[in-house]
Amino acid sequence: MPVAALGSPRCMRLLHCLVLDYHGWLNTRAMRTFPKRVLPILPLLLIVPTIARGAVNDAPRAAVNLKPVADLAQRVVPWLAKDLVLEPLPKVDGKDVFELSTRKGRLIIRASDVPSAAAGLNYYLKYFCHRSLSHVGNNLAPARSLPMLRLPVRKVSPFQYRYLLNYCTLNYTLAFADWNRWQRELDWMALNGVNLALATSGTEAVWQNTLRRMGYSDAEILDFIPGPAYTAWWLMGNLEGWGGPVTQRMINDRVALEKKILVRMRELGIEPVMQGFYGMVPASLSQKFPQAQIIEQGRWVGFRRPKILLSSDPLFARMAAIYYEEINKLYGSVRFYGGDLFHEGGVTAGLDLASLGRGVQDAMLKANPDSVWVLQGWQGNPKQQLLDGLLKPHTLIINMESDDWEKRAGFGGTPWIWGIINNFGENTGIFGALPRVASEPARAKSGPYGSSMVGVGALMEGIDNNPVVYDLLFDVAWGSEPVKLDDWIKQYAQYRYGQSMPEVERAWQLLLETVYKSGNRAEAIFCARPSLSLKNVSTWGAAEVKYDPAKLEDAAREFLKARDRLGANDAYQYDAVDLVRQVLANHGMPAYHEMIEAYNNHDRTGFERAANQFLGLIRTEDDLLSTRREFLLGTWLTEARAMGHDVAEKDLCERNARTQITYWGPDDPKTELHEYAHKEWSGLLRDFYLRRWEMFVAELRESLSGKPLVEPDYFAFEKKWTEERKAYPAVASGDPVEAAVKALGAAGSHDVLSRNVRTAEFRCCR
Repeated sequence: MPVAALGSPRCMRLLHCLVLDYHGWLNTRAMRTFPKRVLPILPLLLIVPTIARGAVNDAPRAAVNLKPVADLAQRVVPWLAKDLVLEPLPKVDGKDVFELSTRKGRLIIRASDVPSAAAGLNYYLKYFCHRSLSHVGNNLAPARSLPMLRLPVRKVSPFQYRYLLNYCTLNYTLAFADWNRWQRELDWMALNGVNLALATSGTEAVWQNTLRRMGYSDAEILDFIPGPAYTAWWLMGNLEGWGGPVTQRMINDRVALEKKILVRMRELGIEPVMQGFYGMVPASLSQKFPQAQIIEQGRWVGFRRPKILLSSDPLFARMAAIYYEEINKLYGSVRFYGGDLFHEGGVTAGLDLASLGRGVQDAMLKANPDSVWVLQGWQGNPKQQLLDGLLKPHTLIINMESDDWEKRAGFGGTPWIWGIINNFGENTGIFGALPRVASEPARAKSGPYGSSMVGVGALMEGIDNNPVVYDLLFDVAWGSEPVKLDDWIKQYAQYRYGQSMPEVERAWQLLLETVYKSGNRAEAIFCARPSLSLKNVSTWGAAEVKYDPAKLEDAAREFLKARDRLGANDAYQYDAVDLVRQVLANHGMPAYHEMIEAYNNHDRTGFERAANQFLGLIRTEDDLLSTRREFLLGTWLTEARAMGHDVAEKDLCERNARTQITYWGPDDPKTELHEYAHKEWSGLLRDFYLRRWEMFVAELRESLSGKPLVEPDYFAFEKKWTEERKAYPAVASGDPVEAAVKALGAAGSHDVLSRNVRTAEFRCCR
């Protein structure tokens, strides 16, 4: 080694390794029996392997191109991009790694790949610049100067995969997303270190091309493909055609969008999970091929399912080969394929599941010998008999029920990802089991099934909510120990709003003790189809608040004390509105009970007072939510109409958008899916939920006057509303923080409601 190189950064790193090795030897038990005459030359004995290791670790990695991270920084934080230096770094024992340091006013990120480097950039933004990007509220103002690091920071992820997206997210959140929205989504993924994500947009064209080659007419194909708000449940084998027919132009647009998504994903090192062929076929296929083994799958929540073509039938191999040929033509080589047999039901009687599953996987491997079948661990699926037939190295399970990995004994050694579904139906609400997120991945990884645990994932059905949950999960992905939640939440509040404030810290501590303690997803009773005996809004939900709502009100008051200093901060504004919205929603249930109690007691005066208070809460919440675009019905409908090229396409997309968030489908008054995707949105509250409740109150009022009680035809109203084309604002108006202060005051002004919230409701829920 030249003398001039002794002071180089590389040499200093080697010497640092040498010192660590030498001290490690001195602290070992073997040292006590080591020959003393050898001690003086021990460093020399160590230096050869140390230098060799350093030479390997410092070898340049030409294959790692980190320029996409520089481009990402230019898009998200241009004020930092000019001072960013990116260098490749080898993996640590096969694990992803990033290192942060500063030199001469510049940030140096050394990382093993693009997602790791982007995660390093995000770490620096959050914990040193106190800046953050989220789906709902940002804090990205330029830092006055780049913070310098006193010591380098090094993070190694124990997980091979950091996974994102549920099939449902692609409809509840992203059904009408354009490229601008997708670009922001992909930037967020990269900053959070995501390296594996679902990407099924544009599958319509794959099926169209496949079915054409199977003898289908264009009209028959369009009867199979659903509308843009329902593709998730089509791909999961739950329904076909609902919400359609789409047009050829809409299919072509989806192809163009998917190609852009895939180019960017591959640039950012995010491997796409695309839709595989697992045997789901149009129900009509059995008419075209009556000799084939095509199995009826029954119904799913009122919808007729597509059928299953058994992989043992020669038609399966033919159809699968065409499908994979078409997907490769459109989108290039794919390694990860999704697709679930018997998702949420189906018919398995008499089937050899091991053979069936192996046939599906063999077709994937024929298309790509490196392929991996990605299966959803949900409601007992994939069944163990099916897993028994699969090749483990080519299988990956996304564990969607966070405790299922223990019940299933680590899925018998099949590689699996620990995940959490924090949100169903993109329902509005503050909730999230933060203690579980902070501790369980580390416990799972260190436990008896940890050897087959290869990642963590966020599997929410809707992502435009509760950013703290996703931030915590992807922080957990870069450590092996449980996160100390009380300390972490203080850091989160600091980078979410840009500075530490005692009032905000107190508010967040109260949030940890309430909405973010257990993951209780209390539904807002305002969104329920009215009835005299309500306990839930959606069929599988619950309106019961399982924490002390008085503490949540205290959190809101503490939080709003910081408004003079943080009121201009975008993230603070969103959180102020959302927090007070939750307080108002919590007032809804006791107000409803008081109204029903007065009616049952034939107390007309009490009924009028309680009904006016209940309806007033809905109006107050609608006014509050009109101040943020995230809570506007108009935002959703405008995105939907923008997908169409002409009036007919725009109307189809809007009907999809309106139906999904109300009665969902099918066209049956008794559908169990009504309100599954309910939203507390300005415009929807006033023109849909409030109008239903006014119908209800009017009928009870008539009943108290002696007329027979006749339940209004709510479904007729709901279906008619989905066919309306009233325009709603897509631009927020008013000051969000001042509106939050006003709404919180209005909630507290009802003495009876406050008393019910603080005593009766909490007492019944303890």
